[in-house]
Amino acid sequence: MNQKLLLFVLILIVGISGFSQGMLLPIIAIIFESDGVGSSLNGFHAASLYIGILLISPFMEAPLRKYGYKPLILFGGITVILSLALFPVWKSFWLWFLLRFFIGVGDHTLHFATQTWITAISPIAKRGRNLAIYGLFFSLGFTVGPLMTKLLEINQSLPFIITSIISLLTWLTVFLIRNELPERDDSANTSLLGTFKRFTKVSRIAWIAFLLPFIFGVLEASLNSNFPVFALRSGIDLTAVSIIIPAFSGGALLTQIPLGMLSDRYGRRRTLLFIVFSGFSIFTLAGIYSHSVIGLFFCFMLGGMMVGSTFSLGISYMADLLPRNLLPAGNLLCSIFYSLGSIGGPFFGGLVIEHIQGGNFFYMISIMLFLVFIALVLFKEKMPAASK
Repeated sequence: MNQKLLLFVLILIVGISGFSQGMLLPIIAIIFESDGVGSSLNGFHAASLYIGILLISPFMEAPLRKYGYKPLILFGGITVILSLALFPVWKSFWLWFLLRFFIGVGDHTLHFATQTWITAISPIAKRGRNLAIYGLFFSLGFTVGPLMTKLLEINQSLPFIITSIISLLTWLTVFLIRNELPERDDSANTSLLGTFKRFTKVSRIAWIAFLLPFIFGVLEASLNSNFPVFALRSGIDLTAVSIIIPAFSGGALLTQIPLGMLSDRYGRRRTLLFIVFSGFSIFTLAGIYSHSVIGLFFCFMLGGMMVGSTFSLGISYMADLLPRNLLPAGNLLCSIFYSLGSIGGPFFGGLVIEHIQGGNFFYMISIMLFLVFIALVLFKEKMPAASK
């Protein structure tokens, strides 16, 4: 099978997946806000996507090993498409909660299959670059998705209809590629208990790599949900907030591929030590300049340039540390830790904003980054997959 075509299709799928997620978050928040739904209920509703990811994760490995990558991508895609198409049918808090939950299930199935497939087909010398392209397209989709909010002025159903049509057209490209099965593991027990046993084994070998998707989840969710609250309480106006927040994503888009290529050349651990320590320094500065719009803009942009690639680099590092037969379990744990960070980050960030004054919200982030840096320094590296 043409590897370039396979990579193109997988990256296109993940880009549209990012687009649908990026559309969904602000669209539903705006609709509920205009209907008078409280901010805490609005936040609880947003968590349904991550609940879907967490609940489906332990059940993903067995079907992947049995049926291969393509059937999982097809299942995940059609679940997302149908869920998006059902939003305009009936506006209800709990129906939409359920639909968002199924989008979490579908998106996670897509991501797990595409992510594992890319790590499996990428030679170690190009792994960082390929996963950086993967991360870049998801980020691009996630950045473009919120532009669909403009369509709300025409009709509330329009963003859901257009996104489901775009997703369907992209989903059809999966039929251009041939199915493959992950690396065979004759000793693998495909039961739920077997999956949890592999989780334990994988965690012993590559626990350090899972801290990186976790910290990225904390950053992405906290900067998008906690920072607006922090900024408004600090006297920063909404216009400035709308300029500062995208600076993080913009910075990440600029350096995603260069950092991936640097990690291929100079080693994943060295690159991660540099970017995580830089992130710690930048968010410490953000705490110091927490009342300066210009200072925060540059801190967000530099922060994105440094730590905006921690998810894709974390997956690359995990793939370096594990033998190929454990890659499905490793990719699942990356997604689980990302979801835990996405749920936990806003919760702890909210507590800090509520109970501690000043720029301490940013100090919380910088302390977490420093702890990850210390863990990277102390980690004893073994690379069983390096020769594969």
